[in-house]
Amino acid sequence: MTAILQITDTHIVAEGVLVSGKLDTRAALKRLVSRLCSIQNKIGTVDAVLVSGDLSDDGSSESYEQFKALIAPLGLPLHIIPGNHDAREPMRAAFAEQLPVKGPLNWHVQIGKVHMIGLDTLVEGHRHGTLTDETLTYLRNALIRADGAPVLLALHHPPFLSGIRFMDDIGLTNQGAIKQAVSRYSGKMHIVCGHIHSMMLTNIAGHVAISAPSPNSTFEFDQRDEAPVGFFTQEGGCLLHRWNDGFQTVRIGPVAGAGPFSF
Repeated sequence: MTAILQITDTHIVAEGVLVSGKLDTRAALKRLVSRLCSIQNKIGTVDAVLVSGDLSDDGSSESYEQFKALIAPLGLPLHIIPGNHDAREPMRAAFAEQLPVKGPLNWHVQIGKVHMIGLDTLVEGHRHGTLTDETLTYLRNALIRADGAPVLLALHHPPFLSGIRFMDDIGLTNQGAIKQAVSRYSGKMHIVCGHIHSMMLTNIAGHVAISAPSPNSTFEFDQRDEAPVGFFTQEGGCLLHRWNDGFQTVRIGPVAGAGPFSF
């Protein structure tokens, strides 16, 4: 059994600052981490945490230090990729022990039987994401090395349309490129992402693709042309990806409801 927690879009800022004047993202992440710590005996051993971008809301060095302090109680190996709110060099400096010393923040690690591949889609100064030729080459080579083993492939921007127009306008610009890159992979693969602050599931070239919720906010699924642009203060929790001769993904909410009640 291999188990990997996916947390995304934490949008951490300096202590005392509210994101968009509304969200206390530090408090939201603290609540989620506390919840995860309290149920460790229920969900079993977790091998690592994947953070699929937008760790920070402002890309500041202080925000990454805040993030590390907030996530530390989990006591788990951490693997991160950048989102559009992150800044590559401050992130690289804050996580120097695990990120490449230059170039895109791409990486490939093996956790148990699962090959986890992280891809950098950040286009600094912009909200959309792109897989550069260098990153696509990295992906193809990583899949060759994985050689049919189970793969958890992570990127921040979804490689699919969400139906939320204002988010799709700042989505991944070359979705076809990743579809082509993974289309010939013969092993089991889950493609996971963040960015849209909600859980969606679809299929990319025969592989399951899942977006994760955010601990602090969500975007409403509203396909109308006139849908208002903005977030809702609904805390979505995180995902747990488990491999045991097949993938299983479980959503873990930020709080436990009342119960259990007999039925």
